[in-house]
Amino acid sequence: MRILHTMLRVVDLDKSINFYTKAFGMQLLRRNDYPEGKFTLAFIGYGAESAQSVIELTHNWGTESYDIGNAYGHIALGCDDIYAACEIAKVNGGKVVREPGPMKHGSTIIAFVEDPDGYKVELIQE
Repeated sequence: MRILHTMLRVVDLDKSINFYTKAFGMQLLRRNDYPEGKFTLAFIGYGAESAQSVIELTHNWGTESYDIGNAYGHIALGCDDIYAACEIAKVNGGKVVREPGPMKHGSTIIAFVEDPDGYKVELIQE
């Protein structure tokens, strides 16, 4: 397994992309709109996602503000067998809060697990 990305919810996507690329020298790696879900995802980082962990900036259309507490999204881990990974997480104190299946508005197979403290970890089938 490896860390894929960390997700942050942002109010002004262009402003956030500008900040991370200019203040920290990151690159905009990809950006996709999901009109049916009314959100946009932008991935920023220092190199190709196949080799580097990145930050996912999520803009939920029409959202005017976030509290710091709910701005945290999740840590994502790529795995070879998402079903086995969920079982291993359960055995080790994790709670599967979203069973493996396709993401909404897409086809990527994902699952969500809460750690013992309630922090969410997204598992993504590679």
